[in-house]
Amino acid sequence: MKFICLGYFDETQWDRLSEAEQAALMADCFAYDDELRRGGHFIGGEALQSIQNAATLRYQNGKVTITDGPFTETKEQIGGILMLEARDLNHAIQLMSHHPGVRNGPFEIRAADEEINAQVANHGKSLQRDPC
Repeated sequence: MKFICLGYFDETQWDRLSEAEQAALMADCFAYDDELRRGGHFIGGEALQSIQNAATLRYQNGKVTITDGPFTETKEQIGGILMLEARDLNHAIQLMSHHPGVRNGPFEIRAADEEINAQVANHGKSLQRDPC
C-alpha cells in the first residue's frame, strides 16, 4: 500500500540552524531514506522550494484566483513529500517515526487513493494510444 508523507517544517527555524547543523540533518535524512530503500519502502520523494516561490489557486464565483504562497495560520509549511510503501497506516507510522525529519517538523501520512490513481494512469495510457 502506498502512502504519501507530507513533511512540514518552519522555514525560520530551519534558517536559524547553522550550515553544519543543516548539513548534519540532511545527512541523517539521506541515511534513513537509504535504510527505507534497502527495506523496499522508499518509492520516491521531492523536496519543495520556499513558500516564497509558491502560488495558491482557488475557484470562487466562477473564476480562478491566484495568490502568492499558501495561506496558513501556522508557521509550518510543507517542505517535502516522501512516497512510502508500507503494509498499512500503522506500519507507515512506525517507519516514519524513525525519520530524522520528524525532529524538524511534523509529518502527515496519508494513504494514496489507488482507485483514483489507477483512473489517472489509465487515462494517461489512453492518451498515448489515441493522441489528440
